[in-house]
Amino acid sequence: MKINFYKWNETSIELKEKIFKRSESDITQDLEAVKRILEEVKTGGDRALKQLTLKFDKCDLSKLSLKVDASEFKEAEKKLSRELKTAIRRAIRNVKRFHSSQRPETINQIEVEPGIFAGERYTPISSVGLYVPRGRGSFPSMLIMAALPAVIAGVETIAVVTPPDEEGRIDEATLYAAKECGVTDIYRVGGAQAIAALAYGTETIPKVVKILGPGSKYVAAAKRLLYGTVDTGLPAGPSESIILADSTADPYRVALDLIIEAEHGADSSAILVTPETFVAEKVKEILPNLTEELEQPRKTFVESVLSNYGGIILTEDMQSAVEFVNEFAPEHLQIASSEPHQLLNMIENAGEILLGQNTPFTLANYATGPNAILPTGGHAKTYSPLSVYDFMKFSSVVYITREASAKLARDVVKLADYEGFQAHAMALRKRYRLK
Repeated sequence: MKINFYKWNETSIELKEKIFKRSESDITQDLEAVKRILEEVKTGGDRALKQLTLKFDKCDLSKLSLKVDASEFKEAEKKLSRELKTAIRRAIRNVKRFHSSQRPETINQIEVEPGIFAGERYTPISSVGLYVPRGRGSFPSMLIMAALPAVIAGVETIAVVTPPDEEGRIDEATLYAAKECGVTDIYRVGGAQAIAALAYGTETIPKVVKILGPGSKYVAAAKRLLYGTVDTGLPAGPSESIILADSTADPYRVALDLIIEAEHGADSSAILVTPETFVAEKVKEILPNLTEELEQPRKTFVESVLSNYGGIILTEDMQSAVEFVNEFAPEHLQIASSEPHQLLNMIENAGEILLGQNTPFTLANYATGPNAILPTGGHAKTYSPLSVYDFMKFSSVVYITREASAKLARDVVKLADYEGFQAHAMALRKRYRLK
């Protein structure tokens, strides 16, 4: 099994650029093909969606509605075990509790100076499309992470798109999770064509003002091409993770956690970065045996990631390791240390930061409360995890008493005159008889 092992100070600039770029180059290569899909959906509507679903998902929807009906929710619930439903409800409870604290007051206001009151009025966006992937597995957890903040924010129209299986069925656990979250508008379509449907609208699927949710490189490419047509929110593409380890890290646990995000797909990225030679070499020794225990296709995914976009990076010191993390700006970061808080203060860019080896990516992905839909592709430098705020907007609200207005006008006239805005100044001069 090939595992990339880089001594960072000896790595070429070209190879470093490839590591930082991860699967971005693959996404760029697919833009033209995705552009054609978008145009087909824009002009063909539901008919094009069904043709593309047959082509890409091998699913014939000619006798099925694109929208999931109520009977399918009931049937899905019957098929799930009591234990799985309990686990889903626990995850929903924790995610709901965390995100409920994010919902702002309807309006807040401060007195900027005597008589001048300014604040913000928060309102939910009118509609959102949520993408729940399925190509490499079923992800009710992603439905929970995407839907609950939207419900808490008060979004009126929540449309969920997710790929069907070859028989046209939607994942049962995803349907159950949706119902428990209070979302019932589910559509059986995936890939770039699903993103196009949400952006343009079809006979069945509503046009929305924002699209959120992680997906494949084709979904990421569709979002990029539709920027400007619809708000595509935070960039959430192929999964990526970094484990930052010091000398106290347990190599076996590091190896276990390194393959977590790697099993998402060959276009994922999973990297161990450490200045400790012993830790790096021991993890490399352990990884093949752990990978061998995985079934297909997860085994192949992990092997591909560790030999392509992932691997092990050995730095000269911890400062260099931290600098790598901040430049990479990973979606998921775990600090594998007995004293993770010391390194936490050095981290500037990461979608989520998990402290210590008792906090593996798995737990955070499902049920600790914070959102697991995170910025990828280095966008953690400017974007934050998905939250209630992504489903809300605010308007500035200002009220001024007559006395305060007259006092403020004198200085503002000076500024308007300086900038050459005669009408601005006139409105105040004539109102308050200023010179």
